[in-house]
Amino acid sequence: MKRTPLCTPVPGAQQVYRAPLWLPGGHLQTIGSALLGRHGALPDYRRERWTTPDGDFIDVDWLGSPTANARPLLVLFHGLEGSSHSHYARAFAAYAQARGWAYAVPHFRGCSGEINLAPRAYHSGDHNEIDWILRRLRAQHSGPIVAAGISLGGNALLRWGQEAGHCAASVLKGLAAICSPIDLAAGGWALGRGVNRHIYTPMFLRTMKPKALRKLQQHPGLFDRQALELARNLYDFDNVFTAPLHGFRNTEDYWRRASAKPLLHALRLPSLVLHARNDPFVPAWSLPSAQEVSAHVTLWQPEQGGHVGFAQGSPPGNLRYLPERVGDWLEQQLD
Repeated sequence: MKRTPLCTPVPGAQQVYRAPLWLPGGHLQTIGSALLGRHGALPDYRRERWTTPDGDFIDVDWLGSPTANARPLLVLFHGLEGSSHSHYARAFAAYAQARGWAYAVPHFRGCSGEINLAPRAYHSGDHNEIDWILRRLRAQHSGPIVAAGISLGGNALLRWGQEAGHCAASVLKGLAAICSPIDLAAGGWALGRGVNRHIYTPMFLRTMKPKALRKLQQHPGLFDRQALELARNLYDFDNVFTAPLHGFRNTEDYWRRASAKPLLHALRLPSLVLHARNDPFVPAWSLPSAQEVSAHVTLWQPEQGGHVGFAQGSPPGNLRYLPERVGDWLEQQLD
């Protein structure tokens, strides 16, 4: 397989990650960081509930007061089944707090601890939801705004930037997508084979299925209950639940239309796209090359790191690498 080249890095940016000896390989770097990594105490979040245009709600967790001021605001979009309590969200909260930035984590529908009301949930290409959230934040915050998206949240954030085009710069100074499945078919293939289908797929379905069944209780007849209970991978789940509830014909249609990779050339906003080449969720062969992206995109593709891992130091390891490297890159876009 031909090696994917890197885009020219931002001057002075540190994009070389060296995994500690006690975390060899993509799986340990993924699991060890999530379960063991030091990310500090749970932030003192303040929650706002926003009513959506369709009469549903989302919850936004703020670090400190969400009052309008001139400080930079970092917005974090979480990954599949994540939240403001996820290890990476807490690590970015610590970074924002140390910098004196405002920090907000909008929850995708159904991910804040309470099931949402509408006959829908969230998905990897939910750029309309991202647009509504970011424009509301832009209206209430007077300072500059940057955004980072983790995994699913990063793909949705990229899709927003692609759809917004030149208008994206009126909302954000820059965005970063971290370990995002920008080729959803490749990611689905990776999660459906080998050790991945025994470790990660059951982990996701363990929470996704019960939430879907609660949605069926809210809206009887919304989908085929038996087909959902028989789903053993994300392809099957998306075919029964995610795709039809969000306007896609089937899993193939959803994965194709929601993937950010084919439209990376359309981005007109400074965008960092970061993947570890040993990410168990995102095959290295599916990563974009410099020739596939616009001049506004910076690709970082270190050899190590796993999926949203990048722990450093002695066991259990600290999780400062991602927020510091990504945060420093985003800060350069504020100039």
